[in-house]
Amino acid sequence: MRFSTRAIRMGQRPDATTGSIIVPVYQTVNFVFDDVGRPRGYEYSRTANPTRTALEECLASLEEAKFGVAFGSGMAAVDGVLSLLRPGDHVVSVRHVYGGTLRLFEKVYVPRGISFSYVDGTQPEAFGRALRPETRLIWIETPANPLLQLVDVRAVAGIARQHGARLIADNTFASPYFQRPLTQGADVVLHSTTKYISGHSDVIGGAVLTNDEQLNEQFRFYSNAAGAVPGPWDCWLSLRGLKTLAVRMRQHEANARAIADYLSKHPVVQEVMYPGLPSHPQHELAKRQMDGFGAIVAFRLGGGNREVGRFVKALQVFLFAESLGGVESLVCHPATMSHGALSPQQRTAMGITDGTIRLSVGIEDVQDLIDDLDRALAAC
Repeated sequence: MRFSTRAIRMGQRPDATTGSIIVPVYQTVNFVFDDVGRPRGYEYSRTANPTRTALEECLASLEEAKFGVAFGSGMAAVDGVLSLLRPGDHVVSVRHVYGGTLRLFEKVYVPRGISFSYVDGTQPEAFGRALRPETRLIWIETPANPLLQLVDVRAVAGIARQHGARLIADNTFASPYFQRPLTQGADVVLHSTTKYISGHSDVIGGAVLTNDEQLNEQFRFYSNAAGAVPGPWDCWLSLRGLKTLAVRMRQHEANARAIADYLSKHPVVQEVMYPGLPSHPQHELAKRQMDGFGAIVAFRLGGGNREVGRFVKALQVFLFAESLGGVESLVCHPATMSHGALSPQQRTAMGITDGTIRLSVGIEDVQDLIDDLDRALAAC
């Protein structure tokens, strides 16, 4: 089966009892045993739940993975992967990483004896130079949040294999519709399913996918032991969102391409960052390793916070809000929102200026979106 069909059918067999074509919400804590030591397949919903199993099977299929573990949030999924580490271990990460991930690295795992090195992810050789004998993981986001730098997954996967490290790829921005890093050599893919997977800005979730059975067992053990699991209703909402992932991503991208082109010609805009533009320095890499360019567009204004303030106050269709990946179009100011927890020095090192704006382009009528941006930029 092809992608769109798998999104609707994998893990979603008609209910054996009632014939329901929609997976039920198994809103239960526990399950009856047939006899001593003989559960019918499920025992306790922290450990496993049929609605969660359906989501995990569908997600694994879309990422071309054998195994999937759902978590209660994207950050819980990140923590689940980091649970592989032990004191003294070392991680090489892209410098351009989500602020919440960086916060977890530095504020939670560094005090536990884990060390991190940060490199320019656009230069594969930088990963090799940063490796140490104790390096266990290489961590990438591609495209990266918020400036959309890409990592050559195949090249970095080769470096990881030579060293014996695991390559972890955050695929949230692309979604499995546009990119499947496991097929390019990554060992683990993770998602904030809050974003494009669910797609409707109404549920928090995360997931970790792999083809490695041992890693899957470790992730599943951790999710059960730590209790970082999504409830059945959250899983059901995410599963519902998956059914329309393909059609949504096509419209998201079509709108984003048009907006990136519009912004690139606007005299107020200093720079536009979108892998679909031929001017993007990694446009050719994007064409090689992605099936599309995604729906996040970043750009810069020259005046800093005051100019950004005028811009967002003039918007009528775009909403000024955190997060991304929903059907509605959102504007984020990374310096005070997604990466607001970082120091000014850290943001400067990542290239995030006060005039940087990130758009999560939704599926509204694209002309309405362009007209809205036009009004807002005229106010700058």
